[in-house]
Amino acid sequence: MTEPATVIESVLAAGSVTSPANPRVRAAARLRDAGDRRETGLTLVDGLRELDRCLRAGVELVEVFVAADRLSPPTTMLLAILAELVARKIPLLPLADRPFTRISFGGRNEGVVAVARFCSGPLTTFTAKADQPIFILEGVEKPGNLGAILRSADATGCGGVIVCGAGTDAANPAVIRASLGTVFSLPLATATTAKAIEWCADRNRPVIAATPEGSCRWCDVTLGGNAAILLGSEAHGISTAWCDAASAGSLALTTVALPMLGVADSLNVSATAAVLAYESLRQRQKID
Repeated sequence: MTEPATVIESVLAAGSVTSPANPRVRAAARLRDAGDRRETGLTLVDGLRELDRCLRAGVELVEVFVAADRLSPPTTMLLAILAELVARKIPLLPLADRPFTRISFGGRNEGVVAVARFCSGPLTTFTAKADQPIFILEGVEKPGNLGAILRSADATGCGGVIVCGAGTDAANPAVIRASLGTVFSLPLATATTAKAIEWCADRNRPVIAATPEGSCRWCDVTLGGNAAILLGSEAHGISTAWCDAASAGSLALTTVALPMLGVADSLNVSATAAVLAYESLRQRQKID
């Protein structure tokens, strides 16, 4: 491994930026906006674990901003990541506290924020893991929920995730942070609801949809194999297009419900996803 002093010298070679108005800082800050992400194909990766998983997945990094006050001395993980970035000749720019705060995620400063070329691809390039269930997430609006679902899908070995409808995009920096970088390792696609339905129908993927009025219990259906586990938006659930496709005979759809024994009438969508993901894993591993 490169000597720590050499790594730090390489990082500091560009000189520390002290102004939040620096053009590169301002351009990076604009990537919090979905329109700028769509226009540039870029996003922000904030945090050590997230950046490490981004590197391991082979995602292209355009540049990396480093919190200058974290370099005296750097943590072991920060030093290892910086050494990797230096070895790959990825541009590094140290920032003083004010400009770094402008682009970092709230108050969680882990010392690095990267600009990465990343977005989820279309269904035409989506390759789900064979004989593994997938998640279809329609209209999930909150980045924290989407990121948490990606973590559950990753933890339980699901075959991939399709994001459809008008919800948040998987390249949202808050999604990346909430997913702990698992967004980079999961097969992932973005599509319209109509295309997602068509994709499931063409591949004979049975769709298991979680709804408050589900026709059976969550544990009484097969959630392994090639099942597509469908979750809808926090406010409105799944769209009528799924039931319409099932009524027309073009889609196999089963609705399931989780019991609610208290005063609440629904679970958070990410909590529901975790229950279904682990029930799927239990079935696949044939755990009693």
